[in-house]
Amino acid sequence: MVAYDRRHIWHPYASALGDAPLFPVVSAEGVRLRLADGRELVDGMASWWSAIHGYNHPALNAAARRQLDAMAHVMFGGLTHPPAVELARRLVELTPEPLQRVFLADSGSVSVEVALKMALQYQRARGQNGRTRMVTVRGGYHGDTFGAMAVCDPEGGMHSLWSGALPEHLFAPIPPAGFARPLVDADTAELADLLAKHGDEVAAVVLEPIVQGAGGMRFHSPAYLARVRELCDEHGVLLIADEIATGFGRTGAMFACDHAGISPDIMCVGKAMTGGYLTMAATLCTDEVAETISRAHGAFMHGPTYMANPLAAAVAVASIDLLTSGPWRDRVAALEAGLRTGLEPARALPQVADVRVLGGIGVIELRTPVDMARVQPAFVERGVWVRPFGKLVYVMPPYVMTADDLALVTAAMVDVVENVHTG
Repeated sequence: MVAYDRRHIWHPYASALGDAPLFPVVSAEGVRLRLADGRELVDGMASWWSAIHGYNHPALNAAARRQLDAMAHVMFGGLTHPPAVELARRLVELTPEPLQRVFLADSGSVSVEVALKMALQYQRARGQNGRTRMVTVRGGYHGDTFGAMAVCDPEGGMHSLWSGALPEHLFAPIPPAGFARPLVDADTAELADLLAKHGDEVAAVVLEPIVQGAGGMRFHSPAYLARVRELCDEHGVLLIADEIATGFGRTGAMFACDHAGISPDIMCVGKAMTGGYLTMAATLCTDEVAETISRAHGAFMHGPTYMANPLAAAVAVASIDLLTSGPWRDRVAALEAGLRTGLEPARALPQVADVRVLGGIGVIELRTPVDMARVQPAFVERGVWVRPFGKLVYVMPPYVMTADDLALVTAAMVDVVENVHTG
């Protein structure tokens, strides 16, 4: 299996000529992955942050089987179906009240493309044809498609290769670090200056609220986010919140925007929406955005083949119901407490630049990049699955992880950083 994979399959963010460690998984249950050689790994990554209920969950399995017996897919042009309607109902009920319209997309990156296109078409519908640029912040990550790449960090991010080929947007500094940091005028001064100077060119401000994910796993304050909302209102631009990684409880609030008590004009959600079972995302917007576009242009010009896939939508409904009917706040709070306790010893290590925790997110930031060829097998040897990148050794565990399993994961993180990644 591994030999054929190496010859024919190209993995994410990897060389086709590489020989990076590769571990075949044959099954998954709860928070554990079972490898082909029989070893079990406690998964600290929740399948890139999506499998919040763990693997092979009976309720999600049952939802998939029920829907599969009815229909796996049907086109969404001119048709509708119960799973799509029920999913939209759940999303409208959960998200901030002004978000009343739901566009179902194939993936997180596509939902960002949809959001950017919505913002541009909205401005054109208002007669603001010159508003063709976005304002965002450095350190961000919004996906791997071209529109999404254009609003990722242009220098420090993973898409710097495409400089010159992407649309050129406007970048404010990385938000000041610290969830509890008090806001001062200097924190948003450059962002305010960009909007003052280029306001007639800007369609929207787009950012990841509270937590910048794959661009650096940084946390900023709700006060900063609230000020961004005010600046958008002052300059007549839309606010796009990319909640793909932060949505559905990951930061300790249902959505990260809830920490600041604000609503964006457009919100992207995905990842945990289907509990890690199937690819699906959504872009929500206000009535104002949807109706302005529709009155002026008659239609919003986007429509993926697998839009509103009934199988994915049915599992998403079950996943959201499972989340909201359970003690998710207590579970995320327990993860936060366990991560703080378990990762604290790393703070004293000379190779560690920072340790930070928020909700179900735990991060050890190193002073030098991780050597994946050494570090990845070391985690497997310790019975855990942790997938570092750059200078970051981080986890976003399933919400159902026990205290003992979490302690195993955090102990492995500290051990590997201390004894394998020696700086």
